[in-house]
Amino acid sequence: MAATEPALDLMFSQDLISSEVVKQLPPGLTMRPLASTDYKRGHLSVLSVLSVVNDLGEDAWVAQFRALALPKTYYCLVIVDQATDKIVGVGTVFIEYKFLRGFGSVGHIEDIAVDKSQQGKKLGMRIIQALTHISENSGCYKTILNCSDANIPFYEKCGYTKKENEMAKYAPERTHSPKL
Repeated sequence: MAATEPALDLMFSQDLISSEVVKQLPPGLTMRPLASTDYKRGHLSVLSVLSVVNDLGEDAWVAQFRALALPKTYYCLVIVDQATDKIVGVGTVFIEYKFLRGFGSVGHIEDIAVDKSQQGKKLGMRIIQALTHISENSGCYKTILNCSDANIPFYEKCGYTKKENEMAKYAPERTHSPKL
């Protein structure tokens, strides 16, 4: 009798991901919520296509996973190459609860990244579709994201429109841990 793999410790229920989007993935790829063991599957490596990624080790990664796994707040998903068990795409939507619009909520899409070897297969679009589905089915009255001017055409293909402007203020580099 073959040993069965233990169930993955997922950030949220697989049921929240649109089955229609999952069906559109290329063969050999699957989409699921981020799992507590995804550090070993290259989660940070895929994120490094976006920005600087500081690898603080698996224990720190798992602690961050636990902090983000708050109910009804953070939804991080991944696309996994089933043949290699490596992550090839990632994305997150987090839900901001507001006092505006009758205590409405807004979905914020962040950190969309696809491994360079997998780009051109519409994986980014599938990630956006899945995260938008989660946002809308969580009751959000809108889903928003920030992107570079170069990425505007891509997000327009995903059904998003340019609206207003983004502002940012980066904190100075720290030589110590934040106090909060």
